[in-house]
Amino acid sequence: MVYELDEELWFPNPIHGEPDGLIAIGGDLSVDRLLLAYYYGIFPWYSFRDSEEPYWYCPLQRFVIFPSEIHISHSMRTLMNKGRYRCTFNEDFDGVIRNCSELRYNQQGAWLGENIIEAYTELHHQHLATSVEVWDEDKLVGGLYGVSIGRSFFGESMFSLVPSASKLALIFLAEFLVAHDGGLIDCQFETPHLRSMGGRYISYDEYLSIIHDEKTTENK
Repeated sequence: MVYELDEELWFPNPIHGEPDGLIAIGGDLSVDRLLLAYYYGIFPWYSFRDSEEPYWYCPLQRFVIFPSEIHISHSMRTLMNKGRYRCTFNEDFDGVIRNCSELRYNQQGAWLGENIIEAYTELHHQHLATSVEVWDEDKLVGGLYGVSIGRSFFGESMFSLVPSASKLALIFLAEFLVAHDGGLIDCQFETPHLRSMGGRYISYDEYLSIIHDEKTTENK
């Protein structure tokens, strides 16, 4: 079932959603609504050319990366050891989100339009959205961004202008989270790229227990 949202801040129980995770349509992209959504693992994802209203998703099998399980291939270690690229946090959020948008803007179903950019930039201004940048000297060549709440990171998008730059950003993020007792990286949907780096499925119940910092008998 797909619910129609109104001006009130609420979301339906995700267990009543569609098999693909779609649970609701409508509402807005205000900071308060986005924070409520992420608290339950819900996120907006829709083609801005095809709909003026947000579509909200919450898959019940969650594809995540536990930071301590990040897979670093031999070729990636070789690249990292060369020291050509450097990684930073929050030095160019606008550059990261704009590159993520521009590289996919003309694709069918493109979702990272101005409304999403404005919403997540506001989250960034309130220290709730984070970017990871990959630099070749002073040129931005890759990165990712997402929402940071508590010990968890909810990934939104990534980009590479040179081979493996987004992988470097993800590894840098995972290593930071390991060092700071991070819970998980929510990947939203499975891709071969993310699976190759250690992504796997967990249940929605386990996922909620982790992002809410509750004790769980299942462990990574």
